Amino acid sequence: MILPACSGLFKTSTMGTLSSFVLVVLTVHAAMNGCSSLDLPVQLSHRRLFQDRNLAALHTNLPAAARHDHFPSVVNITSPAVSHPGNDPNGTAPAVHSPDSSSHSDEAPATTESSRGSKKWLHMVVIPVTGLLLLAAAAGIAWMLLPCRRKSVAYIGPWKTGLSGQLQKAFVSGVPKLQRSELERACEDFSNIVASHPYYTVYKGTLSSGVEIAVVSTTIRSSKDWSNHSEACFRKKIGSLSRINHKNFINLLGFCEEEEPFMRMMVFEYAPNGTLYENLHDEGFDRIGWRDRMRIIMGIAYCIQHMHELNPAVVHPDLQSNDIFISEDGAAKISDSSVWQEVVSESEGKMPTTNGDNHEHGLAGNVYSFGTLLLEIISGKLPCSENEGSLVNLALGCIREGRSIASLLDPELESHKENDLGVICQIILDCIQDDPVKRPRMREITTRLRETIPISPDAATPRLSPLWWAELEVLSPVEAR
Repeated sequence: MILPACSGLFKTSTMGTLSSFVLVVLTVHAAMNGCSSLDLPVQLSHRRLFQDRNLAALHTNLPAAARHDHFPSVVNITSPAVSHPGNDPNGTAPAVHSPDSSSHSDEAPATTESSRGSKKWLHMVVIPVTGLLLLAAAAGIAWMLLPCRRKSVAYIGPWKTGLSGQLQKAFVSGVPKLQRSELERACEDFSNIVASHPYYTVYKGTLSSGVEIAVVSTTIRSSKDWSNHSEACFRKKIGSLSRINHKNFINLLGFCEEEEPFMRMMVFEYAPNGTLYENLHDEGFDRIGWRDRMRIIMGIAYCIQHMHELNPAVVHPDLQSNDIFISEDGAAKISDSSVWQEVVSESEGKMPTTNGDNHEHGLAGNVYSFGTLLLEIISGKLPCSENEGSLVNLALGCIREGRSIASLLDPELESHKENDLGVICQIILDCIQDDPVKRPRMREITTRLRETIPISPDAATPRLSPLWWAELEVLSPVEAR
């Protein structure tokens, strides 16, 4: 998490700052002690000099006996500087004279002024500089502390690449497990069914923030029909989906598992505009224009390339137009619900018919599926119909007859770009080759498309995503437990 990393950085920086602070204080303290120690000998010498001069003057004005009785120690100390009275022919003692007395009397005021100057320098320079250093240290601590506080609080925000911080953290440490009661409230007691399949049921849920989610549940209703293999498939799919983390993918938000009543569910983002199949073929949907179809193509290509380049690679088990949803602003969102078919097929003693992650030609199989999707998108025709048969066979028939695949172009399209159509038709032919080894890699396909269709990865993804609000609400009760 950001906060522990930030705390470690803060501790390291703070210790370094405190060490510098202690060094400054010790230096100033030493300077102050040094100044005091320099002044002390000077003051003692001045005091000693004035005592000697005063005592010497008193000594010369007293009788010999008095001088001897009252100042024995002083006489001994000052005797080198006093002439003996016996040597004076006039019988009077000369005044005390020291060769250095005049110089000492001149140096005393100067030395005192020097001491005062040192103290003045101490007060005018050292103390203000010390104060500035202390302020700088405090400002440095505050500067380091402020980013850590900001990062620790603002960890939920719109995702820039993949998912935002909290959901990425959840994927690293494990996809969050949600309670049945939480999903039951969001899905109106599981009455809001948006899709029913033989293997799973899709519920639409709404969080208290207004964000919509899709809850996919297995049709198995008893733990007796849920084997260890089924549980292994369920958990393996959770781990696989959590690794994809792409904006053009229906990302996993959490899962739910309970025994009484039996329940296995996955919680995903919700794409409100139906599937690609519905948008291309159902009368109740508006026809998609050429530009929007190109954006869908590029979004699918970028996402599949991302999945193939993960380590280990993630192979979509059954890439069809029914597995691609359309976001509110018309971007492609790939989904994967194959785990439910695998679980039910295993429980019924049947082998799954999908191309799973362990398929021998999984990557090449995705390339073939992508080619058929391109053909379906530009033609607007069903992948397989009773009247015309397989759409791939129609395309191959055009080639055998010397016609271009462009002849299958959707007649309802008001306009299109010939350059885009030519590149797409050539890529379709390369993708649907019988020999999987001869099919191009997704990176090569994306590069060729990008050279003609100027839609970047950012432009191919949903412009607005409410996912970060879903993260905040879904993960908050998980972290609180």
